[in-house]
Formats: sequence, C-alpha cells, structure tokens
Amino acid sequence: MIFDRLFKRGPGRLNGEALYQVAIDQARQPSFYTDLRAPDTVEGRFELYTLHVVLVLHRLKGQGAAAAETAQGLFDAYVQALDDALREMGVGDLTVGKKMRKLGEAFYGRAKAYQAALEDGDRDSLAALIGRTIYAGQNDSAADQLADYVERGAALLASEPLDDVLAARLIWPEIVA
Repeated sequence: MIFDRLFKRGPGRLNGEALYQVAIDQARQPSFYTDLRAPDTVEGRFELYTLHVVLVLHRLKGQGAAAAETAQGLFDAYVQALDDALREMGVGDLTVGKKMRKLGEAFYGRAKAYQAALEDGDRDSLAALIGRTIYAGQNDSAADQLADYVERGAALLASEPLDDVLAARLIWPEIVA
C-alpha cells in the first residue's frame, strides 16, 4: 500500500514525461543536424536535448504549483533518460553515479546560463553559449542561426496557454538555416 503511494505517477509526473518526449522529439529533428550542422554525436544530442528541456522549464518557471510539479516531472524524466542511456552504452553500475553527477553539473550550468541569457534578452550571450556548448567553438554562423531558433522558441512557448503547455501541446518554431 505504501509503495503504491510512493511510486504513483501523478499528473505532474505524467505531464512531465509527456513534455520530455515532445522536447526530445523536437531535438531529434534532422534539420538541426543537416541544416544547422549540430554535431550528430552523443555530446551533440545531449546538448540539443538539454537546450529543449531548458526551454520548456523556462516556460514553466513561476507559473504556479501545477507548473512546478510538471517541471519536476520533466526534469525527473530527463535524468532517468540519461541514466538509461548510460546503461545502454555499457557504463557499469559503479561508474554511472559519477557520470550522472558530471551530467547533472553540466545540465545545471547550462540551464543557469540559458535562463540568464533568455531572461536578459541577451542575444550575444545566447549565441556565444550555443557556440561553446553545442558547436564547441567550431561554427559561429550556425550558432547564430540556432540562437535565432531559441529566441523564437522561447517566444512561442511564452505565448502558448499554460494548459496547453502542461498537456504537452507545444508549438515549436521552424528550423531555418
């Protein structure tokens, strides 16, 4: 009985899992890798997944209890997917914890930097951050194009009714090179 309550998947968790799937589906769009030349590597995919999760978290920030619960569910789904991916890649149980800590630190650092750039409306900082993280300093023009996408994405998400966001009905901007 107690385990049923502990592991019950409430609306926040279910909404978070659905939002995670929508964010990841968007991050997997081939245009990111072909048109915007994001690296199609484990690291490149991690960066695009993180970027999209952060965009959704940014939209949910400060929107009340249901949004906070959903944001936690989204983050939990993201962390669980990272853990699952490490295990699928053959990382042993003894090192998963260390790798997850590094990935968690990377996520928090990126989330903080993306949030600051989006809240300040600092396009140059956003493009520089994208250049450093996603493109590893290799493609400034693509970083600028992806920064445009991120700004449009944040604006679109901000304009969507909260109920639609909580129900994982998101509209993403067109990916333009």
